[in-house]
Amino acid sequence: MKKGVLSLISLALSVTMLAGCGGKPASEPTGGAGSDAPKANFKVGMVTDAGTIDDKSFNQGTYEGILKANKDFKVEYKYLKPAGTTEAQYTNEIVNLYDAGFKFIVTPGFKFETAVHKAQEKYKDAKFVLIDGSPRPNPDADPDVKENTVAIYFAEQESGFLAGVATALHVKDGQAGFIGGMKIPPVQKFNWGFQQGVKYANDNLGTKVTINKENVVYQGTFDDVAAGSQLAAQMYDRGVNVIFAAAGGVGVGAINEAKTRVQGGSDVWVVGVDVDQYQDGVYEGDKSVILTSAVKKIDQAAYDMIKAETEGKFPGGQTITLDAKNDGVGLPAENPNLSEDILKQVDEVFNKIKAGEITVAAEQGDLIE
Repeated sequence: MKKGVLSLISLALSVTMLAGCGGKPASEPTGGAGSDAPKANFKVGMVTDAGTIDDKSFNQGTYEGILKANKDFKVEYKYLKPAGTTEAQYTNEIVNLYDAGFKFIVTPGFKFETAVHKAQEKYKDAKFVLIDGSPRPNPDADPDVKENTVAIYFAEQESGFLAGVATALHVKDGQAGFIGGMKIPPVQKFNWGFQQGVKYANDNLGTKVTINKENVVYQGTFDDVAAGSQLAAQMYDRGVNVIFAAAGGVGVGAINEAKTRVQGGSDVWVVGVDVDQYQDGVYEGDKSVILTSAVKKIDQAAYDMIKAETEGKFPGGQTITLDAKNDGVGLPAENPNLSEDILKQVDEVFNKIKAGEITVAAEQGDLIE
């Protein structure tokens, strides 16, 4: 979307937005803008989920937020990558961070729910930020967010909706597909929002874009790049013009396949996810196969949560959802592959969502799973 429309604003809370962090080892502090600011009196730690801090997705968005906070607040920071994705492995890294004095700990992903629940009880002098999940004693239990923890969610369906509208307006008359990673709520909401956005454009903006059932697929992981390439190839072979890939490393595979096809003369696209993936789709000069990206403002959320802690305004005990109303989701500030006319129409839709004139469902309903 255009600059300004998606520039972040403060939430109507004591804190602007929220969320995580990550970084280089604590022994390697970085400087940059704001290096004259007083050093924060707390250390920020991050435990990564599946993938790494350069996963072009959720971990990376969280990491970039901590880098920005480091520049302005001179926080000491460190990230650790678990050996696997079990509760015990997550807990082990949380303990390692705590023992090293990192008592502001961010964990991106619902898989951390039980590990954070145990940690918030055991380490009451620490602060925890859990993104896309809530602390629970077991996976089926009700959320239990203590005063030293914040649970953060995003309205993925709204950014998916905007990406769907933009996609339909660009393709006009063709086919779209969806590749998800694991079938979990955030990924499902991206899918459902995307489908609703395409339908809205078809019903209201004169487009004729279809999404067939065989072109909505969950691969089952977030790191199988080869599988992502294969799934994308199958969809493009079936005549799909653009694929929305909400799948981490699997999505990287889809992007790679699109690059290969475009270099061979095909006119195919990918819609990125979580962060602006335009650069990941570059195949020649500054040309990219990324049409746009359904963005969750994870980096700004991370920055704002750290900022809140520096100001003594950590909103412990709260569960907060970032959506269009507080500019927590949207499209990138720059979208080189979208025309000015399309950007104008998407801006209008965005403003209608903000005003409550359009409601994007976060449930499947009659949509393709």
